[in-house]
Formats: sequence, C-alpha cells, structure tokens
Amino acid sequence: MKKTNILLFLIILISVSFYLFYSEGSLPVNKTDATTKTFLIKTGESLNTIVNNLDNEGLIRNKIIFYVIVKKLGIERKIQAGEFQLSLNMNAAEVANKLTRGTADISITLIEGMRKEEMAEIISKTLDIPEIEIVRTAKEGYIFPDTYMVPKNATFDTVYSIIKNNDKFVAALQSVKKKSKLTEKQVLILASLVEREARQPATREKIAGIILKRYLADWPLQIDATVQYVLGYQPNEKSWWKKHLTEEDLKIDSLYNTYKNKGLPPEPISNPSLSSIKAVINANPNTPYWYYLTDNNGVMRYAVTLEEHQNNINKYLK
Repeated sequence: MKKTNILLFLIILISVSFYLFYSEGSLPVNKTDATTKTFLIKTGESLNTIVNNLDNEGLIRNKIIFYVIVKKLGIERKIQAGEFQLSLNMNAAEVANKLTRGTADISITLIEGMRKEEMAEIISKTLDIPEIEIVRTAKEGYIFPDTYMVPKNATFDTVYSIIKNNDKFVAALQSVKKKSKLTEKQVLILASLVEREARQPATREKIAGIILKRYLADWPLQIDATVQYVLGYQPNEKSWWKKHLTEEDLKIDSLYNTYKNKGLPPEPISNPSLSSIKAVINANPNTPYWYYLTDNNGVMRYAVTLEEHQNNINKYLK
C-alpha cells in the first residue's frame, strides 16, 4: 500500500512540475513590453534552427516548451520564410501562430510560360531589384510560376531560394526520378516547349506526347516558340515572343532553332507550370499523332500524316 501511495505521489509531483514548467515556458518574455522586433526566417531553415534563433534573440522563454506548442498546434509546416514583427509581450502560442503569416512580406505572382527576362521585370518592379541581376542569376526553367510571399527588403538570392524551394516544384522534380526515364533537364526543356505550344491545360499531355514522340524518333521538333526565343525582344510588338514568324526567321542559325536542328534546345525556353511538367512526366509517346497546330480560334488540330497536317493548315489557317 505504501509503495502505491509513493508511486501515486511521484506521478502527481511529476504532473504538477511539468504543468508549472509548461505554463511558465509558454508565458510572454515580458508582458509589459510591447516593443516590436524584426525576426527573420530564411528559406529552408529547420524548426530547430528557428527555435534556437528565437531563444537567442530573447523572444521566447523556453525552447522545449515552444517546440512542444508548435507541434501541439500542428503548424510546423505552415511556418514560412520571411520577416516577422514580434514583441516580448506575446506568449509562445501567439509567437508560433505569428510565424505562419509574415506581416512584413509582400506578394509576387509569376506567370507560367514567361522567359526569365519577363519574370525579371515583374520581380524588379515589386522589389526594386535590378533586372540585369535577376537575368544573370536566374536559370531558365527554374523560376517556378506561382504566387510567393517574400520579405519586402529581400535580395534576389533570397527570392530565388524561396522560388527554387517551392514545395510543388520540388515534389515535381522528385517525381521525375520516380516516374520518368527522362532527366530533370529534359523534362524541364520539354515542359517549357509544351507551355508555349499548349496554353490550355486539357491539351498539354496530348501535345507533350507528340513532342516526345518526335524527339525519341529523332525528328526535328519544328516548334515556333524556340525560334521566337532566339529572336528575343521585339520593340515594335513590345513583346519577347514575335507573333508572326517569316521564312527567314525559321532559318536563323541557333542551337535553339528546332527547324534546323534535331533534338532538344540546349536549355528550357520558358518557365513551365506544374501542369506542363506533369504533362511531360505522364506523356504517352505512343500517341498515333505526329503533327498538331492551333487554329485561328485557339483549337488544337491533330494529324497522323503530313498530308493530314497540310490539310489542317489549308483548312484552319488560311
């Protein structure tokens, strides 16, 4: 009986001690101090690193309790990179929740199918970062289109890190290794072509299959967008994508010109969406079609033979 009483006493003692420890650790550092302090979370930082940094800057009372609270709230994966305004009168739960929404962040929306110069213009206007710095640093095909919350005073290195570590983009690239015989670079190049050729999500996988079939058969891909990419900015049209290509344009000497060269361009020609990346991963190279075109109403027309394709040209484009 005595042993039972001793055990019960110890359980109660431990429970009370943990309750007091937990309660004390979850309190504000100084409930009378409302002064705000900027706290920065860099892209890719682990929860342990974040907790240690909060402790080092005196923004929480107890690292262990704060970690437990984050886990209890289930917000570990919701904590985002960026700048946060925290004060000493915030309790641990308030600090934790605050880290899921940075008040000092601003929104940037990057549109699929743009080349990096177009992306640079959007980023530069939003963050006042020189376009030339973005163009020199960024890699075509790796500026994943999405809406991002970034620190308002962020450098492009920080912004680019946030973009490259986008969960959807990372998962898509990981699925390449699991589901495709193509390399990551091949998938991104093909996806960049699909993005420019099939702007409607419903047609992307079908177009991806045709382009992949031509590539594997060592046919010239003959994609206008690759020539548009080489021609670059068109002052008269105020666009990076020339609307109407001439016969002379199609003869331009460049490794990107898929009318003159077989195989893929050396690099992506745009920054593809998740939809286009998935379309390439899931593409069926055994499609019966070898040709396609977009008619004057934006409808895709497919053909098995060159004769059928020419008939489509005569019927829908002339």
